Amino acid sequence: MKLLTFKTGKEKRLGAYVDGKIIDLNLAYARYLANEKGESNALCEATKTVPPRMLSFIENGEAAMLAAKKTIDYISTVKSETDLKSEGIIKEYSEELLDAPIPKPRKNIICLGLNYAEHVAEGAQARGEEPPPLPENPIFFTKPTTAVNGPFDPIVYQKATQMLDYEVEFAFIIGKKGKYIPLDEVYDHVFGYTVFNDVTARDLQRRHRQWFKGKGLDTFAPMGPWIVTKDELGDPNNLEVSLKVNGEQRQHSNTKHLIFSIPVIVETLSAGITLEPGDIIATGTPSGVGASMKPPGLLKVGDVVEAEIEKIGVIRNKVVPEE
Repeated sequence: MKLLTFKTGKEKRLGAYVDGKIIDLNLAYARYLANEKGESNALCEATKTVPPRMLSFIENGEAAMLAAKKTIDYISTVKSETDLKSEGIIKEYSEELLDAPIPKPRKNIICLGLNYAEHVAEGAQARGEEPPPLPENPIFFTKPTTAVNGPFDPIVYQKATQMLDYEVEFAFIIGKKGKYIPLDEVYDHVFGYTVFNDVTARDLQRRHRQWFKGKGLDTFAPMGPWIVTKDELGDPNNLEVSLKVNGEQRQHSNTKHLIFSIPVIVETLSAGITLEPGDIIATGTPSGVGASMKPPGLLKVGDVVEAEIEKIGVIRNKVVPEE
């Protein structure tokens, strides 16, 4: 399934992308319970299993997934699309409707630095230095929840920086709570995958000698357009990863080149730290960042950045000035 968060009026609701349509899973499951099961209090019962918010849905685990699949199958049998639209159950897909899949995570987004060998090398080469040894252990940092941005919403060029850069990343979502998770059980704890752009203020990153400030400004974490569940995506270890600026390809690699794989990331991170449903973990960026280009290819107002992961999709964000 491709699960998303869409905007309707002042609400943000859980949806599924199916054949060019957005299905409101909560309302659709309520219709299924009322029409197929004769449930008299269908919406209330539906909300217990398929709530209208992504984070709550992930927390409900396998029961929610099974109900969602059953719901999508049921909706495909309904002959009158007009009725479904009038009931608010389906909408025509539009990029403008989409928000970040998890608009307000419960904790900071967990990110990895220096997780592709070529990216490790390019930073040193841009400084005129010899490439350092590859990291022996995963390098973790976080981005605050206030950085979360929609898949097609603007990246704001904050007044706090003069060096704006991009970083396409493959991200995964935790689906089951765990601590000290062994390698062979890691994928039992993964819910799905999404596209992530680790937008970065390079001057702040260098000035503060750590990465939280330079990577944590508002709108600096575009993601989406949806979460592809692990059963639909399949093997996450051989996916093309790319990024374009104004149609020009800047980054291109494959998840098979990650220094630290998803199992190693989760095993290491969960040692002493409890991972929870809905936690977002971005796996690092490949080479081709703007700061390492000669001359530098940093972002400017008006640029359009497209980050893409094979089997997931594309997010597209325009750079706008801070008002």
